[in-house]
Amino acid sequence: MHDQRELPFRLSDIGLALAFLTRLPVQAREPAFRLRGARAVWAWPVAGALIGLLGGLAGAVAAVLGASGGVAAAVILATMALVTGALHEDGLADTFDGLAGGRTRAERLEIMRDSRIGSFGALALILVTIARWSALTTVLTAPTADTALSPALGLLAAAAVSRLPMGLALLALTAARSDGLAHGLGKPPVENALAALAIALTLALLAAGGTGLLAFLLALLATAPLFAWARARIGGQTGDVLGASQQIAEMAFLATLAGAAAG
Repeated sequence: MHDQRELPFRLSDIGLALAFLTRLPVQAREPAFRLRGARAVWAWPVAGALIGLLGGLAGAVAAVLGASGGVAAAVILATMALVTGALHEDGLADTFDGLAGGRTRAERLEIMRDSRIGSFGALALILVTIARWSALTTVLTAPTADTALSPALGLLAAAAVSRLPMGLALLALTAARSDGLAHGLGKPPVENALAALAIALTLALLAAGGTGLLAFLLALLATAPLFAWARARIGGQTGDVLGASQQIAEMAFLATLAGAAAG
């Protein structure tokens, strides 16, 4: 019988990903987290797609009830935040408060632990949320008859692709803390990170073809300055930085789809 630590992929990793990234009532035993750790990173885009699916279903219900595209977009974002417990939004705010506000590495890490939100965090959260809402509204309302873009698949792909940079950061960056959730996950094997990349890229291509490929690339590129900033200011990644990367990647992906839909 194989030790589950030695198996590169397990179907149960999807459950671990959902337990880690969402508030859904998924049962996952603590020993499984410790044994699998970052090996489950390949399933993070799958969990993201399921989060996007739930958001899309809520938006569809809102549309059937007569909601405008803007209201439907707000319902989608609110639903996804509820499903995740606003985990990534919280990471975005904490990251910008810490990286922009502290004078020393120790101060920055301490600020990121503080549950209170500061000016930098509030501004980042407002701007990124507005950008995501605006882009999603355009995707939902722009005529798409002459394009390969499916709004529903676009949302799923955005939610999936935006979970990819988190896993890549675990692989490429050292943990900035000697404790914490991200540190406890460890580094994912290269093949698991590549599997996550393949899943996310496939969904992006299915959603919008060449536009999906461009959105995929821009989503990854958009997170590069964040990771470079985190490495320079705190020496690597934390769970908050991973969450911030998801928000930025999703914003970039949706903005690219919006440009194609409106263009």
